[in-house]
Amino acid sequence: MTLSFDITTLRQGYLAGSFKPSDIITEVLSRIESGDSKIWISVDTKERLLAQAAELETKDPATLPLYGIPFGVKDNIDVAELPTTAACPDYRYFAEKDATVVAQLRAAGAIPIGKTNLDQFATGLVGVRSPYGVPGNAFDPEYLPGGSSSGSAVSVALGQVSFALGTDTAGSGRVPACFNNLVGLKPSRGLLSASGVVPACKSLDCVSIFALNASDAQTALRSAAAFDPSDAYSRQAPVQLESPRRAYREGMTFGVPSPEQLNFFGDQAYLNLYLEAVGQLESLGFKKQVVDFSPFLSAARLLYEGPWVAERYWAIQELIKEAPDALHPITKAIIEKGIDGTAVDAFDASYKLQAFRQATLPLWDEIDFLATPTAGTHYKIEEVEADPIQLNSNLGYYTNFMNLLDLASVAVPTGFTPKKLPFGITVIAPAFHDEKLLQVANKLHVASDLALGTSDQKVFPELAPFPTETLSIAVCGAHMSGLPLNSQLTELGATFNRAEKTSPNYRLFALPGTTPPKPGMVRDSSAGASIDLEIWELPKTQWAAFIEQIPSPLGIANIELADGTFVKGFSCEAWATSNATEVTNHGNWRKYIATLG
Repeated sequence: MTLSFDITTLRQGYLAGSFKPSDIITEVLSRIESGDSKIWISVDTKERLLAQAAELETKDPATLPLYGIPFGVKDNIDVAELPTTAACPDYRYFAEKDATVVAQLRAAGAIPIGKTNLDQFATGLVGVRSPYGVPGNAFDPEYLPGGSSSGSAVSVALGQVSFALGTDTAGSGRVPACFNNLVGLKPSRGLLSASGVVPACKSLDCVSIFALNASDAQTALRSAAAFDPSDAYSRQAPVQLESPRRAYREGMTFGVPSPEQLNFFGDQAYLNLYLEAVGQLESLGFKKQVVDFSPFLSAARLLYEGPWVAERYWAIQELIKEAPDALHPITKAIIEKGIDGTAVDAFDASYKLQAFRQATLPLWDEIDFLATPTAGTHYKIEEVEADPIQLNSNLGYYTNFMNLLDLASVAVPTGFTPKKLPFGITVIAPAFHDEKLLQVANKLHVASDLALGTSDQKVFPELAPFPTETLSIAVCGAHMSGLPLNSQLTELGATFNRAEKTSPNYRLFALPGTTPPKPGMVRDSSAGASIDLEIWELPKTQWAAFIEQIPSPLGIANIELADGTFVKGFSCEAWATSNATEVTNHGNWRKYIATLG
């Protein structure tokens, strides 16, 4: 069995001493050499790669999250001492330093192997617009590899590297993931620095991550993310939860486009697989809601029909003026359209986009994420060559709106067609909901029971918890799991921690006239007992919202636990127990409720 390059497997091997980084580099180079030469535009030298591995071998593998992990870099992202071409030989230059995102990953212990092929200047969703050839789709070379990040996706799917960087302005980090059985993370714009990245649409560009599973994508994201003052569009994710919807929780609501707004371009297999994926989400406990998808579709049309094409022209204006024949004919035809727009056109489009943004905002109060197909179909290369513009446009049906509307998304594999070609859906939410989406993607990927990439391996580690500050709260009654008021906690992003008991110093009363029935717990060291509790972790930013819902005579006090420590929790004013039924002898509110029938 070929060694899987997923991050968990490699880390376990490093920690156990089964192999070292230089062994993995040797294996990586062997796999690349024996594979499709059109996947990579350039590969670093064996000497330099082994030197990086040797330096890592002087360190403790446990101290670096990406220790010895090999990764690919799309060739519009700089890697020091390697050429950057953006798939245009006449544009080629040698990078003096790493792009910020590459530097972050290198600092975490990862090793950049080389530069992967792409649709020239990241213009296209097909993966066939490169003078360096077409990387073969990992499952059938007659079909598109997907673009523009074609080489990055195929290299991961074939197990040549553990993960790879792409870019995603219009879907280039998701469509290739779908076509090659990968997780494709399109982070919130600005979360990963674009400094050292050849721009496509500078105001919309986004560095993306191709990975074998959601855990690997999360590890790479957390290592690469950093605010970068040198990138004018860099942003930092809030550490705190400004909204409970940023945190994953069970039973979330997801939106699906209404049936007449779905488009599979005649591909019945993709339609069937999408319906199966939606059913799988429902079987996992998520709640489906049909939504109006029209504002998203209208926004999507602006990307190539509006003035944002002028950004593509701006990025390579000197080259297109001085050496227009250096461009791929289709790339040139698309980008040249950016010359004709006016300032009036730009403002007109910006006003339309703002209206579409406003139209979509209320939706996020109703749903936690959208679930759409990643692509509506999968074309053969010869089909796209016969109709390159329209078929490429079809592939952007579910992707082009994403960065215009400031959304985050994760493409996740969910099945295979009868022709044994991969299919997947994309889960979508507002910016900075990346971690929640990764959790959803992981749940769905596990349930789909698919092997990673082209391998026979199934490795799905648990994801790291959401990085937020919480405060423990002890609940003893209707807020406990499965009881009527538990939703007041979960809707604010609270998560269950553990079951506990109080010290033997408390009495429990059933308060009269409360709906739903509520207990009151008071401290009484002379006649008390130990009462069962649940400890929940509530984001600190949600405490005010939670406390607002607490009615008199209940309040929050310091509750002593059985081990003598204290935690914030529900308490009751003593006066309210004078006409209440004492239920201390039950020791547990659920047991008392059960006696009521």
